[in-house]
Amino acid sequence: MKYIIAIIQPDRLEEVLRLLNEKEIHLVTVSNVVGRGRQKGIAEVYRSHKEAGSLLRKVKLEIGVNDAFVKPTVEAIMEGGRTGKVGDGKIIILDMSECIRIRTGETGSVAIG
Repeated sequence: MKYIIAIIQPDRLEEVLRLLNEKEIHLVTVSNVVGRGRQKGIAEVYRSHKEAGSLLRKVKLEIGVNDAFVKPTVEAIMEGGRTGKVGDGKIIILDMSECIRIRTGETGSVAIG
């Protein structure tokens, strides 16, 4: 089991979700976040609005998957999130030691879905 965290541009979210859905990856948590990476928060124009300051708006996806779904998940995020410009984001893959479904008490790979 893996826990995938992806930070992407806000305007790429719908495309990433569409591609994840095509690969039958439906269990996704999405958060609006601010941060900076290599661009160091340099002001950019986003939807004709200039983003200023040291932190830029991003979207964070959190996805728990069984091992067989890691590659399709990463492929969907990369394909949908890539613009080719600085600030496209990052994907982090962590080992997940346990998952528990609160409603049923199921554990492990069965609990992920």
